[in-house]
Amino acid sequence: MAETIKIKLVRSRNGCSKKQLATLKSLKLTKLNKVVEMPDTPQIRGMIKKLEHLIQVIQ
Repeated sequence: MAETIKIKLVRSRNGCSKKQLATLKSLKLTKLNKVVEMPDTPQIRGMIKKLEHLIQVIQ
């Protein structure tokens, strides 16, 4: 079974660049305080790294 990671959007999307908005959309983070569960892959970890000022990783 693949490991998963929970990601929560904790800061507003206002003022984000188009690339950041596209990354948030691909992570399915559309609303503030929304939590999504994604597979723990290098691609998802890279997206998290780009948005670390907006999101929180929940263990």
